[in-house]
Amino acid sequence: MDDHPYVYPYSRAEARRLGEVQRHKDSFRLNVECARAIEQAIREHFNEAAEKLENDCAQPVLDQYGFTRVKFVLANTVNEMGLPHLLSGDVRSWAAQTFVPPDGKYNRYFAADTAASLLEAFIRQTQDAYQALGLFGPEHCIGNDLDYKGRVLVLSPDTLRESCWDARNQLWLGEGGFGCSPTSLGRAVYATCLGDGEQTRWDRSDFTGVLDEQYLPDWALERLEELRAPRQEQSGPTMGGL
Repeated sequence: MDDHPYVYPYSRAEARRLGEVQRHKDSFRLNVECARAIEQAIREHFNEAAEKLENDCAQPVLDQYGFTRVKFVLANTVNEMGLPHLLSGDVRSWAAQTFVPPDGKYNRYFAADTAASLLEAFIRQTQDAYQALGLFGPEHCIGNDLDYKGRVLVLSPDTLRESCWDARNQLWLGEGGFGCSPTSLGRAVYATCLGDGEQTRWDRSDFTGVLDEQYLPDWALERLEELRAPRQEQSGPTMGGL
C-alpha cells in the first residue's frame, strides 16, 4: 500500500486563519479529482443487464487516492445528498464517522454525482476492501477509559500513514506516562510496538483503546511474553493476564 497526499481536514476559512491556504487548495483539488474518479468508475462498472455495480468498481479508486481521501469524499457526498434517507441507516452512520467541515459551495464540488443505490454499492465495496486489510478497530477493544499501563493497546489507523496500515503496527504495550491514566491531564503514553519492538511516545488520543485479549494474535502473545519476561524476573512472580 502506497502513501497518499495529505487530506486536509479543515475548511477554507480555517486554512486562511492558520496560514495553510495552499495545503487546503492542494487537498481540495485532489478531493474534486477523487469525486470525478468515483463517478467515472461507477459509469464504467455499472452492469446494465444486472442493474448493479461490478465487484471491482471501488478498488482502482482506492488504489489511486487511498482509503482516507475516498472515505472523506464519500462522507461529503452523503452529507450533500438532497435525500439521504435513500441510503440505509448503517451507511449513513458509516459516513458520519468522518467529519467533513462545512465549506459553503465548495463541499458540492467534491460530492460524487450518482444515484443513491449506486453510491451505496460503492460504499459497500469500500467497506469490504477496508475489512480485508484485517486492521483492529473499536469492535476489538474492551474500552478506552481504562489505565493503559501494562495493557495491549490498539493504535488507531488514522494515526498511521496508509503504507503502515498493518495489524503488526497497531498493537503496542503501554509502558508508562501520565496519559496512561484516564483521569490524568497528561497525554503522553510511552509504549513498545509488538510488531517490531519500536519504543516511542504517543498521545492517549492516538489509541482506539485496550485490546480485548480474545483477539490477541499468536505472534503478539509471543512478543508480549518476551517483553514481560525480564520484568517478571526482576520483580518475582506476578498474577493476572492482560
